[in-house]
Amino acid sequence: MKKTNPIDAVLQEHSLILLDGAMATELESYGCNLDDPLWSARVLLENPQLIYQVHLDYFQAGADCAITASYQATVEGFIKRGLQEEEALELIKKTVVLAKSARDDFWQEEQQLVRPKPLVAASVGPYGAFLADGSEYVGNYGVSDNLLKDFHRQRMAVLIEAGADILAFETIPSLQEAKVLISLLQEFPGTYAWLSFSLKDERSISDGTLLQECAELANECEQIAAVGLNCAPLDYVTEAISNLRNHTEKPIIVYPNSGETYDPETKTWHGKESCNTLESKSIEWYEAGARLIGGCCRTSPRDIEAIAGKWR
Repeated sequence: MKKTNPIDAVLQEHSLILLDGAMATELESYGCNLDDPLWSARVLLENPQLIYQVHLDYFQAGADCAITASYQATVEGFIKRGLQEEEALELIKKTVVLAKSARDDFWQEEQQLVRPKPLVAASVGPYGAFLADGSEYVGNYGVSDNLLKDFHRQRMAVLIEAGADILAFETIPSLQEAKVLISLLQEFPGTYAWLSFSLKDERSISDGTLLQECAELANECEQIAAVGLNCAPLDYVTEAISNLRNHTEKPIIVYPNSGETYDPETKTWHGKESCNTLESKSIEWYEAGARLIGGCCRTSPRDIEAIAGKWR
């Protein structure tokens, strides 16, 4: 029996899927120290209830989709921390369990006909996130396809097994890694994913590949349910949507940063938030063709609530 594309199912009934915002930013606001190669995955070890709480905060703010805390949760990363492989796999599954639990608890209390039952998207971060050196914003890893397949396959399998509604291939910096992920996705028939790239500019992803080529790649795989960008500056988004829209009929997904600039060497943010905000730009992005909109680094439930206020 063919499984339903979860994004298409929602968009048949609703004009927009509102994503959540940053996980790490909110965990820091709850007092977590994320200066660690595991980043937000560190909290899985130390205080997983806070991850549940952040998911709940976003659902209450209006999010139609939670992205799990598995971006930097990898078997290799946890083994480096001293865990056994089975313990690592259970922690990766736990990211989905926490998001589903928050979603189900929220929906039981707050079910409304004006919004869809929220989805749980399991984050599959790039190989560069495991390296923890900012290379997810460059993409030239200098590794083989087989190494990337071996890195991603097991994590994808356990996230699917844990019951995620969809996989989120996010902050993908290179065409090579995107092709590897699509190849792996086909090993899991009936599973859907979105494909979201980090950007070099309005026309190209981090490794310099044109967005046109990325859109055409997404077109080739029925299991890719949406294609777009995340963790990018606000100012790139509208033109990037147009560049994608011209080459694909798949839903366009965008969840950029707050407007500040990240320095991968010092792992710090600089500058002030843009005078443009997710709220002020969301209508423009929708009109340009985006159908899944949310926030990435340095965004919060307040941003998601503000967008929701414009749509509901």
